[in-house]
Amino acid sequence: MAPKISILLLVLFMLFASLSFAQKESNKQQRKSITAAEANYTNLFRAAGYSAVEIDRKVAKAYYDIFEGPNRVYFTVGDTMAYVSDVKNHDARTEGLSYGMMIAVQLNKKEVFDRIWRWSKKYLQHQSGPREAYFAWSINPETLKRNSDGSASDGELYYITSLLFASNRWGNQTGINYYQEARRILDDMWKKDGTGNIYNLINVEHKQISFVPEGDGYQWTDPSYHLPAFYEVWAMYAKDGHEKFYRDCADTSRAFLHRACHPVTGLNADYTEFSGKPHSTRWMPPAFRYDSWRVPMNIAMDYVWFGKDKNWQQGYARRLQGFLRTKGINTFEDQFNLDGSKPEFILKAGNNGPKLRHSLGLLATAASASLVNRDTKNLDFVHALWDAKLEPYADGYFDPYYDGLLYLFSLMHLSGKYRIIQPN
Repeated sequence: MAPKISILLLVLFMLFASLSFAQKESNKQQRKSITAAEANYTNLFRAAGYSAVEIDRKVAKAYYDIFEGPNRVYFTVGDTMAYVSDVKNHDARTEGLSYGMMIAVQLNKKEVFDRIWRWSKKYLQHQSGPREAYFAWSINPETLKRNSDGSASDGELYYITSLLFASNRWGNQTGINYYQEARRILDDMWKKDGTGNIYNLINVEHKQISFVPEGDGYQWTDPSYHLPAFYEVWAMYAKDGHEKFYRDCADTSRAFLHRACHPVTGLNADYTEFSGKPHSTRWMPPAFRYDSWRVPMNIAMDYVWFGKDKNWQQGYARRLQGFLRTKGINTFEDQFNLDGSKPEFILKAGNNGPKLRHSLGLLATAASASLVNRDTKNLDFVHALWDAKLEPYADGYFDPYYDGLLYLFSLMHLSGKYRIIQPN
């Protein structure tokens, strides 16, 4: 009898040891993936020869110009609130508000973050009805009249991710429960099944972000809204039971970008079908325009943070930068057909007439692709961005909002200051 008991105990011990080892290996792999992401934060400005002091001063100057200087787009309201304005269009948008929050949490500007969130919650977030927890995408910040009650899906993506980062950085006991606010958006998102013509931010069938989560806009997408790195963050920190779905969405977005980006130029249309085929709207034919500028920056973020699609992403960065280089690194314009030709329809910026420019916003995001492009000559974009200035163009046009925010984001990426914020 005793030998049988001993054998049974030995088997149980070996089983326990095996399970314990597997759990340790799983934990090790999880830690390894996060640590690997941290290890990829490259300060490419240092590699280009600029000093740490110069780099910090460059980022601080851009932040000052956008949030504090005479041409700022950030405006405080009373003692506790503030908003970010697209000054050329005379409105405040969830795009810029959520960008402001992401910049604030990355640069540890808690008061700025809290002010923007309080303003967004009070004036833009729906507190009841079919759209509950979603945000009206545009409002006149002076009259506080909403220009639309509908949502632009990318705003919610940035709100959720920045709130999760804020929870990790500052905790949830300092006046705002950031995690609870992020979960409210996510939990309500999952309740939206088409009732009142309002849907999940993500088209559940296609596992892709919708252009807008209502009506026909639920059936197509905007490539610049595809942020696989954000889905990975949700899978890590949202803890809402949809982790596998979010990781699937991240992989689906990566595969989608393969199809949406031209195989020679790397350019993509502003709007597409879920297949990646360009989508034409009633207001303009498809082409690479303002929304599309964000795609190289989003791909660079995913490359640096998670590195799950490196081979294709490196090829994409070579193609895009190679194409723009053929147009002159200091002269390439900001709208193209996908094959690189000039579009017949030129989309105007704000109230300014239609005109092609060598835009700072596109230069900035194209430079961020140097984090992905491993060719030695890719530093020419980094130097070009370093020498660029956030100031009026020769024709007097000035956009401290969109140009400015993309400029600051790209400076943060290239200096290694844009990171996954892990729990303290």
